[in-house]
Amino acid sequence: MFLSEAAASGPTFFYLVPLVVFIPVIGLLINIIFGKWMGEKAIGWIASLATLLTFLVAILLGVSLINHPEQVIVPLLEWISIGDLQVAWAFQVDTLSVTMMLVVAGVGSLIHIYSIGYMHEDVRFNDDPGRFRRFFVYMNLFIAAMMILVSADSYLMLFVGWEGVGLCSYLLIGFWFEKGEGGTGNAQAAKKAFVTNRIGDFGLMVAMFIMFWAFGTLNFDQVFVQSTQAAETVILAITLLMLVGVAGKSAQIPLYVWLPDAMAGPTPVSALIHAATMVTAGVYLITRSYPLYESVQQAQDIVALVGGITAFFAATIAVGQFDIKKVLAYSTISQLGFMVAAVGIGAYAAGMFHLVTHAFFKALLFLGAGSVILGVEHGHHHLEHEGKLKKGEVFDPQDMRNMGGLRMRMKTTFWVYIIGALALVGVFPFAGFWSKDEILLEEQMLFPPAYWILIFAAFLTAFYMGRQVLMVFFGKPRNEATEHAKENRLLITGPLIVLAFFSAVGGILNLPRLHTFTDWLEHTVKAIHPVDFSLTVAILASIIGLIGLFLSWVVYSWRYKQLQDLPPAKRPDDPLRQWLGPIFTGMENKWWIDELYWAVIVNPYIRLSRFLAEVIDWQFWHDWFHDSFIARGYKGLAGFLSGPIDLGFIDGIANGLAAVTVRFAGSLRLIQTGYVRNYALTVFLGVVVIIGYLILR
Repeated sequence: MFLSEAAASGPTFFYLVPLVVFIPVIGLLINIIFGKWMGEKAIGWIASLATLLTFLVAILLGVSLINHPEQVIVPLLEWISIGDLQVAWAFQVDTLSVTMMLVVAGVGSLIHIYSIGYMHEDVRFNDDPGRFRRFFVYMNLFIAAMMILVSADSYLMLFVGWEGVGLCSYLLIGFWFEKGEGGTGNAQAAKKAFVTNRIGDFGLMVAMFIMFWAFGTLNFDQVFVQSTQAAETVILAITLLMLVGVAGKSAQIPLYVWLPDAMAGPTPVSALIHAATMVTAGVYLITRSYPLYESVQQAQDIVALVGGITAFFAATIAVGQFDIKKVLAYSTISQLGFMVAAVGIGAYAAGMFHLVTHAFFKALLFLGAGSVILGVEHGHHHLEHEGKLKKGEVFDPQDMRNMGGLRMRMKTTFWVYIIGALALVGVFPFAGFWSKDEILLEEQMLFPPAYWILIFAAFLTAFYMGRQVLMVFFGKPRNEATEHAKENRLLITGPLIVLAFFSAVGGILNLPRLHTFTDWLEHTVKAIHPVDFSLTVAILASIIGLIGLFLSWVVYSWRYKQLQDLPPAKRPDDPLRQWLGPIFTGMENKWWIDELYWAVIVNPYIRLSRFLAEVIDWQFWHDWFHDSFIARGYKGLAGFLSGPIDLGFIDGIANGLAAVTVRFAGSLRLIQTGYVRNYALTVFLGVVVIIGYLILR
């Protein structure tokens, strides 16, 4: 339904939908043009206000859908008109797109506000306050790109936002591009994210090419209508190629490797990417394309398996990480696996519900980790000012082995982090309990293999989150900087408290038997079928979660204390290393997947590139073909043309003509005596000859 038809049915605000893109753009333009004359607070609050106003527009759109739940298309302008390809920039307002707008703008607003306090410290820790403005310009651009993605009414317009968030992730992951390992580590992480996503994007592009070839359009509704008449092989190809794009953006096997390295960006960037923007795009794409996936069972099974395997595999790696943010990064990959497995089998409401609750508690955990890092950095800088640092000491404020005992020094951060961790584990009554259990129930009914994989992933989730909480907040400080850590100001802890509230009560969005969120989403995703609450699944999942938490306490509280009595030289950095040996080493080293990619793909590519550059391009093309074949051939031809042809033949003709002329001139010179009598005689003889000729004739 178009805007004009919707407006007649009651008071709505659908006409405001373009503002979800333009307000963040206005915010970033103000900071670009006038930011150099403004202070940090003004820059930060302009960017935050732009995101808050975007959130307000999303709320008004949500209210409009309550009054008028049918899909509404709001055209803005004609974009492309080439032959059969007609693409307009139009906004699709429905319960699915508005859900994403609310998540992106709502959680994004809290992250923006948090960033004002965090980046004030971060730019000073990195000795470059001038980058404060650039950060918020990129953040507003990220929100705008994500809004283009979720509000599009066609795959091509969605792809514009899809590429936009890819660009923003590159800019923000590499924000401190000159820092990191070897002075290029952060830049390499940004490049890794960009290149990996280009692989996924290529899959989505080919899917769109096939779509346009088969249907002659890229508009969602028109594609879905015509797909019912298409061959199953065509739909299978489109959906599996889409899955390649999903694997890139939503970090699924085998393209998940960029997301942990995205921790190179400032912590608010990690929160924005992991909780509200880029990684949710793949889950949204599958849900938006549900008519295509519903028509091919094989595609659904493959998506569900990819999601389930990713959830378990990433959870095993999280167990062996020591960087506080990388634990959460692999946790995000794992939770995205839950979502992908859900939407893969057709549990769209469960997958999207988990996307919403995950946005709450994962943003909380990342921002909480940022608060911890800032607190520990404050302690480190305190020692630096006191002159108590050892010469040449390298300190990593993100290494959990340097932490411990922070629950007494950072009480607000501790309590909100506990809420986020319990929500992620799925402990009753926190938000994650309701959304994760709904996924498990759907998997049990529709695809049991994925159900059991996700059960093991849920156990590991509980274990690695218990491990993290115990290593960071409990026990005694394991570093002098941690002993001097202090709580952050309200500008940082305030958004954490808000996110903790929603992480605690967010489950009310889709309580069993009420199915509020399911009913809301059903207006757009017609394939949704509400499922009843299963006490058996809930109890099993809760028991598994509690066992995981208990085992983490056994290992990282009871056993950890015993290890502290050992001499430092014999004390392992992690109790699991003693018990699991090579298995823990594999987890710590991410199962050497990066090394495998380097060995199988990157290094051969580099060797091929060097061979093409050095042997083919330089030695063959430059040294032989250019210098030998072309240059020597040219010199030989030039020598031939200049010697035999030019000097021998051309010059010979010219010189011969000159010689004949000289000889003829010499002969003529004999008659040039200079005596008048000779000339008179010559004239006379000439007259006689002429007269004689005339007489004889």
